[in-house]
Amino acid sequence: MTTARTPLHLAILVLLAGLFFFWGLGSIGLTDRDEGRNAEAGREMLETGDWISPTFNYEPRFAKPVLVYWLMTASYRVFGVSEMAARFHSAAFGLGLILLTYWFLLRLRDPDTALIGALMLLLNVEIISLSRMALTDSVLIFCTTLSLYGFWLGFQTTERQRSWLWVFYVGMAFGTLAKGPVGVLVPLVTVALYLTLTKQWTHFWRLGKPLGGTALFALLALPWYLEMWSLHGSEYAASAQANTVGRFLNPMEGHGFTLFFYVPVLLLGFFPWSGWLPYAWYDAFRSWRAAWKADAMRDWSRVTSEEAGGQQGSSSESTNVSRITHHASHPSDTLDWFAAAWISGTFVFFTLSSTRLPHYIGPLFPAVAILTACYWSRCVTTPDTRGARASIHTVMLVGFVLVGAFASVPWAYESFIAGKITKEFPLAAQVSLGSGPYLAATILLIGTGLVGYFGFSEHRRAGAFWAAGGSFACIVLVAMQFLLPAANRYFIAPPQELAYAAGLNLGPADQLVAFGSTRPSLAFYARRKVIFIPSGEVDRLSGALAYQGRTMILLPETFQDSLPKEAATFQPILKRFGYLLLASQPMVTIPESAVPSSTTAPRILGH
Repeated sequence: MTTARTPLHLAILVLLAGLFFFWGLGSIGLTDRDEGRNAEAGREMLETGDWISPTFNYEPRFAKPVLVYWLMTASYRVFGVSEMAARFHSAAFGLGLILLTYWFLLRLRDPDTALIGALMLLLNVEIISLSRMALTDSVLIFCTTLSLYGFWLGFQTTERQRSWLWVFYVGMAFGTLAKGPVGVLVPLVTVALYLTLTKQWTHFWRLGKPLGGTALFALLALPWYLEMWSLHGSEYAASAQANTVGRFLNPMEGHGFTLFFYVPVLLLGFFPWSGWLPYAWYDAFRSWRAAWKADAMRDWSRVTSEEAGGQQGSSSESTNVSRITHHASHPSDTLDWFAAAWISGTFVFFTLSSTRLPHYIGPLFPAVAILTACYWSRCVTTPDTRGARASIHTVMLVGFVLVGAFASVPWAYESFIAGKITKEFPLAAQVSLGSGPYLAATILLIGTGLVGYFGFSEHRRAGAFWAAGGSFACIVLVAMQFLLPAANRYFIAPPQELAYAAGLNLGPADQLVAFGSTRPSLAFYARRKVIFIPSGEVDRLSGALAYQGRTMILLPETFQDSLPKEAATFQPILKRFGYLLLASQPMVTIPESAVPSSTTAPRILGH
């Protein structure tokens, strides 16, 4: 479906995605740990030319499949090795996700709902963050979303569109190459739940191409896995099992958290639209329950009629295909049911996993945007929609809570956080957050008030969406323009700049030791193998310093007193905001980017 407004809508989406996904993509150093590991693994693939076996720090890296490393390597070839190139695939797939969702809703709903859904998916913390980081998640979300859109278009539409079902299997295959079994489990859990709720399993086995689709999935996804197993055998199998089944059954790297961890993650990650989500989900549930009861009543009436007539009744084709869907109050209700099943199945699946991280639930965000956009469109076009006013109250409540949170950030940082992170970030206690949090709180306060002003009026209600989206966009711009660059200067970049300087001066036979601050990104900036030694392993550091060749040590200044006697002859070469670079031989070439602009105290963040 194409309308006269489609080009304008596409221009808006591309412009906003360019602003929030691509602008300043390389202005912040790589965050640790996953960004640093992924970016360096892609760089090593480019350097070694081994496109099959990923490595990090020149050792096998079996934690993630290969697709994202292929994308990074291609980006490095085009743009050169840099932070921007490492993150480019995430931004590109983020843009693709937004355009795909707009196209999908445009086919099934009206242009306004399509635009609202795409903007809700674009303007939230989770998707913006994942689209700006060198992670696997942006690619995974695109692939699982493509898979489920393909299922819906092929399964719920006309016979001529059945070919879309092949996309269902293709999306799962590439999702599996992006992040392993989760790429197939998210679509399968969603589809299984939806088919169960709507009693359409028989219909799926008849028309869903399960055998051919499984063969296509295996043809696309399995060759790389089989090649890895043939090359590395049990070593790869054990590592793959530990990072899939092991990660699901046991918390890894301290990422267990509480069973309710994803509730605040979803509410904050989907802000400012999360206030509408509970009402949208409940509205879909009510519609499905009404259809289920109507279907049960229909079955009871049919059985009673057959018993009275002494007949052996047979179900009609339409009854076997989708009995519940025939009782939907509106044909589009089934899309809401599908989105609700997508959200519920994915949310429960990741909640049951023992290892929990905020970005894990990213694959459910397209469904959240679809369900919320459809509900909000009903609130605008049908003012008496159940929960319309209550949802505005909820949006405002979440907004005012975040206003207080933003305003309290400087106090909380100075009172509780700064002193606890000085070992990893030596200057943390000397740095202030400045006025940025207060500016964000002010913008959010005004925006939340406008949401209420427009939302409680039946004639002006549509303006609440633009007030929420506009205020959120302004907050993100404030963070991107002021807070993140300053945080990068004092917390992220200093050790990376020293690692870059060390890499320029060390030869192939020399060694670089990272002591205390064992950030994987240091290998990316040094462009060489790094010996990572945690602060508690001083004996191991003594052994490394017995090396006869040239050695450099990169460490936080607070760990200098912990160095063993073997480091007594090492001389400080560079100092950068609380980090030191020591060398066994002092003559080095110092790159301009690694020289502090002044020797005075660091500037205050936000000033």
